[in-house]
Amino acid sequence: MILTLQIVLVISAILMTVFVLLHKGKGGGLSSLFGGGVQSNLSGSTVVEKNLDRYTIVMVIIWLACIIGLNLIQAYA
Repeated sequence: MILTLQIVLVISAILMTVFVLLHKGKGGGLSSLFGGGVQSNLSGSTVVEKNLDRYTIVMVIIWLACIIGLNLIQAYA
């Protein structure tokens, strides 16, 4: 159980980092490399940005759940 939570924690941390880097920042970010920059200039918020927001939030929730789970296992084991 602990090993599974640790693996999920590492994978979610890596994916969360990637999703945060893909967001459009002031300078366009890495999302502009994949064609997201052109479309986001035409409209305020694209479907890609909204989906990136959702995926990032899901990764944060999974990451926090793994941390809390590992701490609870360590406290009561």
